[in-house]
Amino acid sequence: MHYKLPVFGFRVGDFAYCTDVNFIAPEEKAKLQDLEVLVLTALRKEKHISHFSLSEALELIEELKPKRAYLTHISHYLGKHSDVSKELPGNVKMGFDGLSFEVG
Repeated sequence: MHYKLPVFGFRVGDFAYCTDVNFIAPEEKAKLQDLEVLVLTALRKEKHISHFSLSEALELIEELKPKRAYLTHISHYLGKHSDVSKELPGNVKMGFDGLSFEVG
């Protein structure tokens, strides 16, 4: 959900992309198990009406347990890339313009 609007996340093989979300229903979370890579929104540290905060994103990543996760759709309110990166678990990285990675 993006506030009250339904939105789509995408899973292609072992990769999933979920941005502009603030809630993922349990039946949809079940479809996000056993991922190699998850890209997930983390707008800022404070709670937001239509996007996951950093702590909410990290909680979901901990629940889903992808091998790697990248945070995207971040605002300048989240903080500097280098500072936020220090707060993240080892399998979670900050996204950035031009980021590329391989799956599989």
